[in-house]
Amino acid sequence: MKCHNRSAGILLAAALSLVLAGCGTLVNNSSSGTKSIIPAKSLQLTAHTSIPLTTLAAAAAIVGVVQVVYDPLAPNWEIEEERMGDDTYRLSMKMKRYHTGGAGESIQALKRRASQLKNEQGYADYVLMEYTEGIESETLGARRVAEGTIKLVQRQQADSFMQDTAY
Repeated sequence: MKCHNRSAGILLAAALSLVLAGCGTLVNNSSSGTKSIIPAKSLQLTAHTSIPLTTLAAAAAIVGVVQVVYDPLAPNWEIEEERMGDDTYRLSMKMKRYHTGGAGESIQALKRRASQLKNEQGYADYVLMEYTEGIESETLGARRVAEGTIKLVQRQQADSFMQDTAY
């Protein structure tokens, strides 16, 4: 499972910027003698308050960049799963690069996905066979990673795991 919404958002923002930059008609701003895509007009909010269109455009551009880079609605963890056998999965997880929290959620995300797999395939339970966490250094900065291996088990196997005191 891998989400490509972020890269699609980046491409959309880049394409929109190119369209706005390339297809706009230049307006001659008579007061300064310069030409620009955005006319030198203001949006009148009240009798004494107005906002220049250039300020609105700059604010919209900043919000767009923050949305593409930070993406506040994206999940904190990206999970890639690899099926290693009929009932064994390796879940590799990477935390999103820019975040405001969620660094301790990796085991919760892994358990949530393991429970989904268990329920989807009709197993009684799952066993966490291996789990590691770390930090992976990349060109644009380090980010948290985690990896776990789970085994889906039927009812009888699940009961025997619970009775094993060494487990």
